[in-house]
Amino acid sequence: MARRITCSKVLRFFRSLTRKKPLKPEGEVSNFCRCLTTLDLVGLGVGSTLGAGVYVLSGEVAREVAGPSIIISFLVAAVASIFAGLCYSEFGARVPKTGSAYLYSYVTVGEVWAFVAGWNLLLSYVIGTSSVAKAWTGTFDDLIDNIIAQTLEDYTPMESLGLASYPDFFAAGLIMLLAGVLAHGVKESAVINTVFTAINVMVLIFIIITGFIKGDLKNWRSSREAILDATLLMENFTTAQNETIDFGVGGFFPFGFDGTLEGAATCFYAFVGFDCIATTGEEVENPQKAIPLAIVSSLLICFLAYFGVSAALTLMMPYYLLDGHSPLPVAFEYIGWEPAKYVVAVGSLCALSTSLLGVMFPMPRVLFAMARDGLLFKPLCYMSSRQSPVVATLSSGAVAAVMVLLFDLKALVDMSSIGTIFAYTLVAVCILVLRYKEGPGLVRRQEPFSLMGLLRPPSQPTHRTSKNVNVVIIIMLFLVIAISVLLSEAVQSLRRRELWSILLVAVLALTLVLAVIIIWRQPQSTTKAAFMVPGVPIIPVLSILMNTYLMVQLGGETWTSYAIWMALGLIIYFSYGVRNSVQKQRLREARIQLNTAVNRDVAA
Repeated sequence: MARRITCSKVLRFFRSLTRKKPLKPEGEVSNFCRCLTTLDLVGLGVGSTLGAGVYVLSGEVAREVAGPSIIISFLVAAVASIFAGLCYSEFGARVPKTGSAYLYSYVTVGEVWAFVAGWNLLLSYVIGTSSVAKAWTGTFDDLIDNIIAQTLEDYTPMESLGLASYPDFFAAGLIMLLAGVLAHGVKESAVINTVFTAINVMVLIFIIITGFIKGDLKNWRSSREAILDATLLMENFTTAQNETIDFGVGGFFPFGFDGTLEGAATCFYAFVGFDCIATTGEEVENPQKAIPLAIVSSLLICFLAYFGVSAALTLMMPYYLLDGHSPLPVAFEYIGWEPAKYVVAVGSLCALSTSLLGVMFPMPRVLFAMARDGLLFKPLCYMSSRQSPVVATLSSGAVAAVMVLLFDLKALVDMSSIGTIFAYTLVAVCILVLRYKEGPGLVRRQEPFSLMGLLRPPSQPTHRTSKNVNVVIIIMLFLVIAISVLLSEAVQSLRRRELWSILLVAVLALTLVLAVIIIWRQPQSTTKAAFMVPGVPIIPVLSILMNTYLMVQLGGETWTSYAIWMALGLIIYFSYGVRNSVQKQRLREARIQLNTAVNRDVAA
């Protein structure tokens, strides 16, 4: 008897972890000011996504990975990003509330997964804020001959493993300054962001026009002889460092199409940032239309900018002569326009400013949403008289400022990638779960599983069809992980066309296709939204596959650090969040009211 009671308690505890938040929870009132327009959201998305990477990434990838075919790399990366963007857009239309992937997971797959999503987002935002602030001060310091770095290294050195070489007080001050601006009000922050984004876009237009005027198509058709001469010249300079130089074979695809795809995997990170738009659900006018439109528009603008800059850069000078750290200033010197590097510097600082604002903007809103639901500490959901989450904003800014003061961020940057890509993956999974969910008014009845019911389901979604889809999604996730690990670890065997590797990939891929077909055969929910992802289930599955592959590419040290971060988060959740969950209290009150009503009827 005691064992049965213990088992029932354990089962009840595990069920409590998957309790879901209703779309319109009783008693929850939004205190945010709906003052943002669609243009503000587009500016926020473009500013956050189109950071300093556009000034650096193109040169690095073109020189070492893709060559002139980097424009194809950006096209492939943009398509992959659009898949994730479409999933976010549908949720933005269905759940116009603050919280982004955290909230989307809460209403779809349950509380514990929502906490994991929110904790991942906080990881990516905190590290992103610190690293962008560090890049801002580094760029500014370059303009004044590194006076700041030299002074701080001389007077405040920190020589310890894992710590920065010196505390960057300038970057910490910049973070707290912007945290103060964000705490003051969302509209003022949006106006500043739009101004800096407009300057950045104008600089990029100048770069693109210059590249097409001064560029030469011969640079996309480099000969083998020119490549060989450049390789020999560079090897003379790098022999002392034991570096190997490989510039490919010339032409438009100097590293083959493999290099183009490898470049696309790197370029995908350049499109990270649009998800900040999804956190504005309670601050924008008409969010059901504004959020999807802003996400798609910002990704399109960013693709055109990356495509144009990379094309201009590779037209202005041969890809093998590009500088990996400052490609645009070197390219302008190559064509004889040396003063233009100051225009590039202004654009770079504006891009870093908008990127910093963009990564700091969603962080307090996710904190606020988690605190409002009782999963994090309640004071974090305090709102100021100007309808801004002031405590969450200043607290998150302080944490990022401490990180930039103390830690060596180079080792932590990949961790922020895990956080963002994990959130993208979870949102795609949630789209699949949501689209095949049974209607809210459906009366549940016993429906035993049958193979025929799986292949020839009813025309309307039922509890059984919804459960079938959930089980197939879990199987599909294991298949995606297996395929991603195999493609990553057994790539040499696949290139040598070893039979075992080809057979294993073929079997896993065919099983995945079968799983997708089974999901496609199931009836979808009839509930409509202002925007819906086309091509379900194919687009969400492709998004999951691409995101998982990118996560598998990250190193073991990154995963170890990530595991420590997640362990810390789960300790907070199980020691505080589970007990203080607002949804748990709502369900308890609903049960008490139901029992009271039943007892009253019995007494009558």
